[in-house]
Order: sequence, then C-alpha cells, then structure tokens
Amino acid sequence: MSEITSHHGSLLTGNDRRLKQRRRAETRLKTYGIAAIGAAGLALVALLSSVMVQASKAVTETYVTLPVTLDTVEIDPNGTGDPKTILRADFSGLTKATLRNQFPTIKGRSEKRALYDLVSSGAAFELAQKVSEDTSLVGQTIDYDFLASDVTDLYLKGVFGEVRQLTPHGTLQVEPDGKTVQLTSSGNDFSVALAQVKKQLLIKAKTTRAKAALQNNGVEEFRRRAEMAETEKDHQKNLKLAAARAKKRDTLLDQAADLERRATGNEGAEELDDDTVSFLVKVGNSWIKLTRVDTQRAEGIAIGPLSAGTFANWGLMVTDLPENARKVSDTQIVAIEQLRDAGAIKQVFNWRFFTSRDSREPELAGIWGAAVGSFWTMLVTFSLAFPIGVMAAIYLEEFAPKNKFTDFIEININNLAAVPSIVFGLLGLSVFLGVFGVPRSAPLAGGIVLALMTLPTIIIAARAAIKAVPPSIRDAALGVGASRLQTTFHHVLPLAMPGILTGTIIGMAQALGETAPLIMIGMVAFIVDIPGGITESASVLPVQVFRWSDFPERAFEAKTGAAICVLLAFLVIMNAIAIFLRRRFERRW
Repeated sequence: MSEITSHHGSLLTGNDRRLKQRRRAETRLKTYGIAAIGAAGLALVALLSSVMVQASKAVTETYVTLPVTLDTVEIDPNGTGDPKTILRADFSGLTKATLRNQFPTIKGRSEKRALYDLVSSGAAFELAQKVSEDTSLVGQTIDYDFLASDVTDLYLKGVFGEVRQLTPHGTLQVEPDGKTVQLTSSGNDFSVALAQVKKQLLIKAKTTRAKAALQNNGVEEFRRRAEMAETEKDHQKNLKLAAARAKKRDTLLDQAADLERRATGNEGAEELDDDTVSFLVKVGNSWIKLTRVDTQRAEGIAIGPLSAGTFANWGLMVTDLPENARKVSDTQIVAIEQLRDAGAIKQVFNWRFFTSRDSREPELAGIWGAAVGSFWTMLVTFSLAFPIGVMAAIYLEEFAPKNKFTDFIEININNLAAVPSIVFGLLGLSVFLGVFGVPRSAPLAGGIVLALMTLPTIIIAARAAIKAVPPSIRDAALGVGASRLQTTFHHVLPLAMPGILTGTIIGMAQALGETAPLIMIGMVAFIVDIPGGITESASVLPVQVFRWSDFPERAFEAKTGAAICVLLAFLVIMNAIAIFLRRRFERRW
C-alpha cells in the first residue's frame, strides 16, 4: 500500500513539474511576443517621428512685406493698361530695386547678391501676375508680400542656428575709422568673443599637428626607401624627399606651437575668420560685424549708417555656427533681423505646398502635379488590374478544370506576386515603350506596369474571397434553375465582392507607393506642367519623394518629409477603406 502511495505521489510531482514547465514556456512566449510588438512599435514611432519633425519645417512659409513703387514709366510706359504689356515689364529689376531701397547702405557686389537672395526668384513673377490682374495698381506704392527664399525661411526656423544675445556689462564707445569701426567697452564684454577665437586656435593647432604627423610618416618612409635603394641615385633622391618632408613637418610644428601659444596666452588681439562663430554688435539701427577682438576692444565692419559716440544701450549677438558652415551670410542675417524688428516678416500656413506644381526652387515647389499624376496612374492601374484580376479569379475558381495546365498557371501567379517590382519596370521599358510605343513618362505607361504588378495580388485575394462563399449558395442557385454563369455573377460574386475590394485596395495601396518600376519607364523626369490626361508626361508622389531627397538644397529635406506624410496619409486612408468594407459587408456563414 505504501509503495502505491509513493508511486502516486511521484506521478503527481512529475505532472506538477511538467505543468510548471509548460506555464514557464507560455510565459516566455508571451514575453517574446510583447517584446517583438514593442520593438516594432518603437521602430514605427521613431520612423514617424523623424519624418514628421523633418516635415514640420514645410508646414509654414515666410513672406517679406516691403513697399513697392509701381512706376508707370517702367511698367506701362504707353498707359495702355494691357495685361500682356505689364507682364513684359522688368519686375525682377523692380524687386531688386525695392530691396536696395530698403537697405541703401549695402553697396558691395557680393553683399547685394546676398541681399537679393532674401526673397524667392519667383516673387517677381507673382508680383507681375498680381499687377496684370489689377491694372489699377500701376502708378501706386503698395505694401507687397514677397515670398521669402528658402535661405530666409530656414534661418527663421532655426535650421542654420540662432543668433543669441549676450548681456553687455559696460558702455560702448564707437569710433568710425574709414571702412572699419573701432569699439571700446568699459567692461570685458568682448572676452567671450576672444575665448571663442582661442578655442578655435586650439582646434587649428590640433589639426596642424595631425598634418605634421603625416609629414613625419613620409620622412620615415623615404628614409626607409633610401636605406633599401640599390643605386646611389635612388638613395640620394629618397634622402632629398625625406628632407623636404622634414622641412614641412618642422614648419607645421612651429605653426602649431604658435597657435597654442596664442591660444593660452593673454597678450594681443585676435582675428575673427570664417571658421569662428560670428559676433555682431547692434547699436541703434546699425550693426557691426566684428573682425578683430581683445578683452575690451574690438574692430569691425559697419552694416548701416553709424556715427561716433558713447552708447549705454547696445547689444552683442553671437551665431551658433560659423559663416562657412551655414548658407545664410552675416549680411543676410543682419537684413533679416532688421526686417523682423520692423515687423516686415510673417509666416503663414503653406497652402502652396498642396496647390503648386514642382519647381527647382524649394520655396515654390508643391505636390499638386505629382498628386494629379498619381491619380491618372492609379486610374489606369485600377481600370486594367481590377476587371482582369477578377475575371481571372472567377475563371480559375469556378470554371477552370483541375489539371496540370491550371496548376501551372496558379503556381506562376503565386510566383509573380513575389517578383521584384523593378522587373516589371524593365518589362514596361522593353515591351510597352520599346515595342508598342506607349508614351514615355506618361501615366498610361506607369498604369500598365503597375497593373501587371498588382494583378497577382488581386487574383489571389479574389480567389480567396470567392472560395469563402459557402457551397450551399451555389447549390441553392443551381437548384432553382440558374446556370453556372448566373450563379457566379448573380450570387457568388456579389457575396465575395467585399473581400475582392479589400484585396484590390491593398494592391492599389502597394502600387501607389512603388517607385522603382516608374523610374525605369522615365517618370523620374522633371515635369512642371500639371498632366491633363493619361498620355501626358507626369510624375507621381513616390517618385517626387525620390527626386526631392536627391536635391542638395536643405529646404527640400522638409519638402521630402511633408510629401512622405501626404503619401502615408493616402495609404492609411486606402487601408482604412479596406478595413471598413471588410467589416461593413462581412458575412458570417
């Protein structure tokens, strides 16, 4: 009896142990699943966050409000009031003259060129369009909102750093000296600028020592070659090269030592160059760019009219980046800050991004042309892929005999669903464009290629939806005298249509985001005009994203992010429609 009880107890112990092991395995599986979902969620959040932060710079656009004198002699000399005559006037020169009048002290050629870059190159055309539409403006002086350039817009959004204001502790004595200005502070207000210069000197010294180390490597290498030389001529040649490298090394080491001495010493003023952050002094309405600093004294170049005197209220500003590390120059910064102080800068929601066509100028570029091109391309894709895919699914599922030929077709349909999309682009390039002469870069060509790529997805989804219809529906229809064709189209197809539409929308969403096949057929070309049909040249949203991401201008980074957000919004809407259709028309048998 005791042996039976012991055996029974051991069985219970073994069962409990196995039960605990199963529970631990189940817990581990749940943990792995939660961790996988969490990792995927974090990756998605990181992706969307980076895209949205990048796109946030394109939400608004900047305008510069300036008074413009629309002189009749320059715009409409004959007084005809003809819009075509007005459009031929030199509005570009008028825009530049307006900027010069606003900043009369900016005289140099490079400074004027920087000044003209404050507004977009398309601002003059928009002004011409406005005046041609309202000819009564000719002869008046109006306040016009000029579209700011991408440089101005990005500076105001902090892309090129900010101008930080330092608190001065003393009064400032200003002494103009020809083209330069001598500044003296009663406090050590310029010590911050001097410390920045000394920091840059240490960086230069480190770089110079690294260059000296490379020259020293050359010295050792040429000496090694001299020792291994087989002839006296080669021996002397390598010794000379080693001596030349040694001379360069010693020169660099002397330069590094001098830089370090200047950086750690307390004597003498130092120059501010393009490798150092810019320091700007504001005195009244005038600005001074510092070029040489000491702890209490500084020298600079005046930007604007300046008179001698002692000033208690003055400002010392410093940029976050050196001038050679940002696209906006110090002259442009001063002009922008003056405009901002005058209330001539305003930022509004960027409707232009959604309503304008593509442009080489980032502040003028929009997605409307690509959106219309995507519409025409998707229209061609749906018109071809949906009927062909549904008919093929109906035939294979309802009418085709089960033999080796149909098995071969089914295998190839499944294989086509896994073919890389660029292969379909090569097919379109060689067959549709090369053989049938379909217009290049047109939505017709893109739609045909994307239809071929989408067909397997639609066929597979449609077959699954048709197969899900219970056989009793078919039996009941046949039982009351309906033919197989009537049974399929009057009963089976309507019941399977929600599933078919769901698969079709998912396939269309996939086609909407494709880029590689469209690049192969030439839809990557720069297209300015809005396409009016399926045979006109056009671009599409994913190709627009690809093109903008390859442009060097910083402003196109924001445009790229915004276009990605628009594309993702379309994809989310299409998938939401698919989910709605599935839940709305889903039937439980």
